Order: sequence, then structure tokens, then C-alpha cells
Amino acid sequence: MNILAPPKARLSIEIVHDLVCPWCFLGVRRLMRTLRRRPDLLFDLTWRPFLLNPDMPRAGMSRGDYVIRKFGGEDRARRLYTSIAEIGRAEGVLFRFDRIHRTPSSVDAHRLVRYASRFGRADALVEALFSAHFTDGDDIGDPVLLGALAQSCGLDGRQAGQFLASEAEVDAVHADNLRAHRLGINGVPCFVISGRHAIAGAQEPEVIERLLDVAAVDAAEIQ
Repeated sequence: MNILAPPKARLSIEIVHDLVCPWCFLGVRRLMRTLRRRPDLLFDLTWRPFLLNPDMPRAGMSRGDYVIRKFGGEDRARRLYTSIAEIGRAEGVLFRFDRIHRTPSSVDAHRLVRYASRFGRADALVEALFSAHFTDGDDIGDPVLLGALAQSCGLDGRQAGQFLASEAEVDAVHADNLRAHRLGINGVPCFVISGRHAIAGAQEPEVIERLLDVAAVDAAEIQ
């Protein structure tokens, strides 16, 4: 007797994030870990930009100036970064805030993620961008570095460089940022599942998994 297995639920997941946000690095790692342990579900990931520093000059600014503007001084920033680094170690994320000498605008990095999505390389590029910024201390606003990261993720480095030299997708990045705010998203990461369920923050995998279960039940009812 041949019994057909029920079709797997397919969930669309919008990942609203900023590439200079350490909580986003943690949250994305936890999301990916959760998805790997759910082979019963299918996922379509869409990366949505959010700009934590919308007024940041495209050339970025020195880390010292940024820390003073953002946190009011080194001491408060150091305490926060120490706490984040401790959480990161438990997730296998090595934060090296001491290596970061320049805080970039994330607009061009977000543009490159949109470009990479055309070739199915966005997931790999996001991971590479997070690691470059938070572990290596690289300036992910530097077009030369961005081109090299694109190539390391299987993209044509020359074509990626030509894309970055244009202003393509700049308006789209800002439009997605505005859309997020209009949806009531004021902090990241935020994961929006099937357009109906959302969870904000770098939540534990168990919390993410419960939301996936709810979304999967809804998807099964619709099928």
C-alpha cells in the first residue's frame, strides 16, 4: 500500500536586518540554526534592509566619533559590547569590536545583498558581510572590499563592482527601510513569516521554532 506523505509546508520568511547590527548577526545565526533542524519545512528567505543609522554619511565615520554619538562615550559602549561578545561565544560568533575602526554606512552592503539575491547568493553574502564587519573589523562600506566579498561568495567580482559603482537599488533600500517603519518595525532583527507572523529581537531558537510551528499550521490550513 503506497501512502503519499503530506506535502511540506512552504513558508516565506522576510528577514528585516541591518548589517552593522550585532543583534542581527546573532538573530540570523539563531534563525538559521533553527531552520536546519526543521527538515519538515520549506523556506523562502527574503532579506529586507533596515537602516539603524539612516543619516550616516555614505563614507561612514570613525568608530570613536560614532561611539560618542551613539552611546555618549566609550565606557557605556564597552559594557554593551562585552555583554554581546559573551552571548556571541555561545552561538559560535566571534565579535571583535576592538578591530572595528570605522563605522560604515550599510546602504551599499544592502544594495549588494539585493544584487546577490538575483543569483541565489544572498544568504552566503549576508553571513560574509556580518563576519567581515564584526569579526575581521573590515569596512563593509568600502566598494573594493564589497566586490571581493561578492566574488568570495560565487559572484562575478567585476560585475558586482560595476553594480556598486552605479546608484542602482539605492532608492529600493531606502524604500524598504521606510516600509519597515510603516509596518511598525522599529528595531531589528525582525522575522516576518508568511506576511502574518512576526517576531523581533535575537530570540532563542526555541522561541523561533514555536512561531514556525504556528505559521506552518496556518500554511497547512490554506493549502
